[in-house]
Amino acid sequence: IAVFVLFRFVIGLSVVSGDSMDPTLLDGDIVLYQRIVSDYQIGDVVSIRVPSGDYYIKRVVAVSEDLVDIRDGIVYVNGEEEVNESYGVSERQSSAIIYPYLVRLGNVFVLGDNREVSLDSRTFGEVNLRQIRGKILFFYRNGKIGKVE
Repeated sequence: IAVFVLFRFVIGLSVVSGDSMDPTLLDGDIVLYQRIVSDYQIGDVVSIRVPSGDYYIKRVVAVSEDLVDIRDGIVYVNGEEEVNESYGVSERQSSAIIYPYLVRLGNVFVLGDNREVSLDSRTFGEVNLRQIRGKILFFYRNGKIGKVE
């Protein structure tokens, strides 16, 4: 019973599928996430359920009431260039996203680290906090455990 409660309400496991978080997380990595998180921060890597019903792993780049802009392949949050931004990003537009974009209260804006192949908030819009399954803490790859940063 304790193991069931632990995995149902406190932690979760998932397998990375695809290359959208490369090089942070690779296809086939097993990740451990914490379900109980009181506040998500910029830089957190999270497991989310998107409107199509699929589950994705993405990085939070903006939180409630932040202003997101993407210009010339660079992500700006509240007028500042995204910290630790080392990946190019396309300015993909959808009917849901017109830049600059103000993240609504109770939502976050997420991007994959491998921005050129990632389906993320540029495609499906901001993510409500209720859609987040948890914050990714650790990954398992090739017999080794690593901390997600």
